[in-house]
Amino acid sequence: MRVLVTGSAGFIGGYLVQRLLADGHQVVGVDNYSKYGPVRKSYDDHPAYEFTEGDVRDTDLLVKLLDGCDHLVAGAALIGGISYFHTYAYDLLAANERITASTFDAAIAARRDSRLQKITVVSSSMVYESADRWPSVEGDERQVPPPQSSYGFQKLACEYFARAAWDQYELPFTIVRPFNCVGVGEQRALGDVELPSGNVTLAMSHVVPDLVQKVAKGQDPLHVLGDGSQVRHYTYGADLARGIATAMTHPQARNEDFNLSTARSTTVLELAALIWRMVNGPDRALSVVHDEPFRHDVQRRVPDVAKARSVLGFEASTSLEDMLAEVVPWTLGAIAAGLV
Repeated sequence: MRVLVTGSAGFIGGYLVQRLLADGHQVVGVDNYSKYGPVRKSYDDHPAYEFTEGDVRDTDLLVKLLDGCDHLVAGAALIGGISYFHTYAYDLLAANERITASTFDAAIAARRDSRLQKITVVSSSMVYESADRWPSVEGDERQVPPPQSSYGFQKLACEYFARAAWDQYELPFTIVRPFNCVGVGEQRALGDVELPSGNVTLAMSHVVPDLVQKVAKGQDPLHVLGDGSQVRHYTYGADLARGIATAMTHPQARNEDFNLSTARSTTVLELAALIWRMVNGPDRALSVVHDEPFRHDVQRRVPDVAKARSVLGFEASTSLEDMLAEVVPWTLGAIAAGLV
């Protein structure tokens, strides 16, 4: 199949393009390099990959790129760490709404005029930001209070775009919600704001690379946002890409939504202890200082993963320990290279 991936130079986008190419698809990528600047990917010269540097808000460009495509994966968005939610509260809402509207406008036109089968929307676990019961089951996002952050609210709006485009134009869709992607390649974004954390200054506010940076730079005691009891489900980027690719093509995924996540719950303190031991060894004791958390630091983000398992046959199988065994050395190298 021929697949257009928007945001193809991004963090999850990179894993997804690699997976789609491995599955034998032709892939058209589009990205404006607004997050990291121009980046080199391992698959850039793959014979089945075509890349266009461009802005997804250019609907005419998307219509042109969709010509001859069977599928569209809508992954482009302004996104960063939790500090992004606060620093760029308006920009995240306004820019992402324009990206979303343009993408759906192009998909509706392509569905009418070419062979486009479906749009697969990359949403976010942040649609469950205001959840008051766990685990979060598909459908809860329309039952619990709306997200409090502008980012979470806009990701929920993406899902309403998908359902509305089906209702009015019969554009088939699938919604996927990645939970806490962990992997290599996540570096300092162009718009990141540097924030002090004890004796270390960080520019990412993504918990895994941030903790690796602090430990690697010798921070002791280790500074943790909040009390460290926040629960997350850290999911490997390659697993998420496999889930997205499966949802894109699976016949039973039409007009359905799926949580894509590991089933394992991990607190921030448990994560910190794993990283500490991996960098410092088992004999150096960990001590922690608790810093004031961000306002939108959700305390529990726990998905129900039964639907993805039963319908798609998808399970995120990579353990957190195996993820960290790859990510920690990469992050140490990125620190030395000045990438984070």
